[in-house]
Amino acid sequence: MYELVQAGERSWYIESPAKIGICLLDDGGVCLIDSGLDREAGKRALKILDAQHWRLRAVVNTHSHADHIGGNRLLQERTSCPIFATAFEAAFARHPILEPALVYGGFPPAPLRGKFLLAQSSPVREITDPEFPRELRTIPLPGHWFDMVGVRSPDGTLFLADALASEAVLAKYRIPFIYDFRAYLATLDELEKLDAPFFVPSHAPATADIGPLVRVNRAAVTALLERIAALCAEKPHGFEEILKRLFDEFGLVLDFTQYALAGSTIRSALAFLADSGRIAAGFEANRLLWRACPDQASMPEEGRSSERSMS
Repeated sequence: MYELVQAGERSWYIESPAKIGICLLDDGGVCLIDSGLDREAGKRALKILDAQHWRLRAVVNTHSHADHIGGNRLLQERTSCPIFATAFEAAFARHPILEPALVYGGFPPAPLRGKFLLAQSSPVREITDPEFPRELRTIPLPGHWFDMVGVRSPDGTLFLADALASEAVLAKYRIPFIYDFRAYLATLDELEKLDAPFFVPSHAPATADIGPLVRVNRAAVTALLERIAALCAEKPHGFEEILKRLFDEFGLVLDFTQYALAGSTIRSALAFLADSGRIAAGFEANRLLWRACPDQASMPEEGRSSERSMS
């Protein structure tokens, strides 16, 4: 763990729970792609840079989840380097309480205010800032979070952030975190079109061929949507009932973190299915219930293709 791995002529990554990318810039300095979970991750990254005699010039946050921005504060304290993100993600990095508050749906209780969901705040600039490293190119990858981006290094290596989960993670947890299903499905389609000598997902093995992993992720997301739709077709269900049924069926154990993260994904899935005309919401006896719409027992092929073209 925290080993330096070369990905291209001017690209490396630090193998860690959330990979930290490294791009060699034209002036000999380097830019980090994300900063890891916490201050310790930032310290380990700096130790690796020092060993290579690399000067940290900037950090690019692909998105504002705590495991990608947790080292920001320490890196800025130690090097005064600028940190960049898209406008939406920069706002979350400046005000990190927004992440646990949003996934929980209110003021987050203490178990959701630890470092895994609540990073230290950091002053982050937008990627439109003139000091953004001109050697790098960002690629929109929305869906997992609001305005996530991938980063292409000068040698073409593509850092994919959390656009794809590993096959092992999908098999174990079954409910990947997705904020916007329509955007995510569109991102998967775009990923299959991208050309790069090497792809580096944050939570999956780096590879020269991303196609198989894209297809695994699409299959997992489609299966989750179909199962939720099927539950709504059995009888009207409330959100809590759907969450329990899925966790029981998948052999998972619910805790506060999973309630927030998996629960957020399921709510987003319900919104996507409702927007697609497959299910509808109604209130009965002061309960919000979701039920299948007539003749919408399975996702029509036309709907599938339109969703893929959008996301």
